[in-house]
Amino acid sequence: MSVRSIVIVLLLAFLGSFAFAGPQPADLAGSRLTTSSPIQHVIIMMQENRSTDNLFHGLKGADTADYGINSKGKKIKLGPNPLANNYTLNHYHPDFIHMYDNGRMDGADLIPGDCGNHCPPNMQFKYVPLKDVQPYFDLAEQYAFGDRMFQSNQGPSYPAHQFIIAATSAPAPDTSLFDGEDTFGIDKPAGHAGCGVPSYVYTILINELGQENMPVYPCFEHQTLMDLLENQNLTWKYYTNTLSYIWTGPNVIDHIYHGKMWANVIPSPKDVLNDISKGKLSTVTWVIPTGSSSDHPHGNNGSGPSWIASVVNAVGNSKYWNNTAIFVTWDDWGGWYDHVKPPILNSYMYSFRVPLLVISPYAKMGYVSEVNHDFSSIIKFVETQFNLPSLGFGDVYSDDLSDCFDFGQKPREFHTIQAPLHADYFLRQPYEPPDPNDDD
Repeated sequence: MSVRSIVIVLLLAFLGSFAFAGPQPADLAGSRLTTSSPIQHVIIMMQENRSTDNLFHGLKGADTADYGINSKGKKIKLGPNPLANNYTLNHYHPDFIHMYDNGRMDGADLIPGDCGNHCPPNMQFKYVPLKDVQPYFDLAEQYAFGDRMFQSNQGPSYPAHQFIIAATSAPAPDTSLFDGEDTFGIDKPAGHAGCGVPSYVYTILINELGQENMPVYPCFEHQTLMDLLENQNLTWKYYTNTLSYIWTGPNVIDHIYHGKMWANVIPSPKDVLNDISKGKLSTVTWVIPTGSSSDHPHGNNGSGPSWIASVVNAVGNSKYWNNTAIFVTWDDWGGWYDHVKPPILNSYMYSFRVPLLVISPYAKMGYVSEVNHDFSSIIKFVETQFNLPSLGFGDVYSDDLSDCFDFGQKPREFHTIQAPLHADYFLRQPYEPPDPNDDD
């Protein structure tokens, strides 16, 4: 065992002395599926930085707002803003605190943006025009949409990408501490993260009171959904653009990063298209986009909806369609206004709404779910479908998305999702440099 591994073990033993506590919220708890399920493959796609009000404004049957309230009590009309816009908004834990404002949901205007002297008026109160995201709306209208999908963590990308693989961002099991932020270098965001980064890179833990008071090296140790799959000899892959980046959750888990499981982390998102066409789709697949196709404000080229459509079309037109469930969600709210108050479980769970698309031949057609979900709901769905034990983290408190499915129905025929760009566009793209810093 390396010196660094010994230090990690000692640190995690100390952190493990804190006991996690928290009541199970009735509105987030759900029963496991009782119907025999035909699902043999699950694909989890995580895009970037969009609230429900921002990205799915006006979706039929969904609860989206035309107006918001700012910190001065003024009613603000939401205005259009292109998907490939030219500024980004902060979305750290303090920004959640500002916007949430003890449940009043009136502090979005206090969130700063990275737009220099060219910040548009009411820059947080924006929505993406339908013409920019038509494939997303088509998917929502043909399959199921989560109208009460809450981001698991009250902060930015790095903790969110930990929740989507492990239902927690804790540095160790049996602790009430959470990784609350992205990574930092010397007084600035570092962008790169995980067990292989230089020793001066750190992230910040949040304690039981919601205080950020403990900088630590971003290398943790606890079980993940990957471990549960491995224990049952079920396959998985995690496709991502940059192995050491904050959008790559497995890099924070010591035994994954330094073990044989790391070979399943593939540094090329487009390879999922090749693996589907070659009949090599794993039991569970995570797909993290490149920066240009991520929907990340001030870091995308508008191709995100086409990217999602390309993967869905690849599955839909393959042998996998009749036994697959695809979940598309967004890692955080990105600082955009959303009007629905989230439930609060503990010092760091839960945050504002993010969109959720549930795509499957067994998904209810045009269904808008009003059941509370979070990232851990997707993990619980996988646990349920493949008879896996609970991780004992956020999945204990989450539902399993059973309301979005009817496994008794005949599998629906797939119809190709129309999009401006097709799979060949993404297959031709050269490797992109590291993704933009989450604040860019």
